[in-house]
Amino acid sequence: MMKTKTWIAIIAVLFAVCAVMSVLIFTRKGHVAKVVLDGRVIRTIDLDAVTEEYSFEVRGEGTNVIRVRPGAICVSDADCPDRICVAHGWESSGGAPVVCAPNKLVITISDEDIDGVTF
Repeated sequence: MMKTKTWIAIIAVLFAVCAVMSVLIFTRKGHVAKVVLDGRVIRTIDLDAVTEEYSFEVRGEGTNVIRVRPGAICVSDADCPDRICVAHGWESSGGAPVVCAPNKLVITISDEDIDGVTF
């Protein structure tokens, strides 16, 4: 028969493993891009879940073409006069939003909680 100290050690190890796994599962964060047109969120993209590059068009005051690849997003084309949004390039960290002021488009990236069921 095992000694009491051995059982206590086994239970402590199991408890520690369960605690670490719970923290990992419930605090997982993902890079989420929000595409906002004229103050309304028109699309939310989990950049960590993207597996293939794709693009889509956003029409408001003008037209912007947005490209998405695993972990990053950019405005690849715009009909605004200054095209600063296109010059911004790929954004993946959320350091600065991609903004097209003439077309009233803003793309932000933030770390958000991801539901444990989705991954």
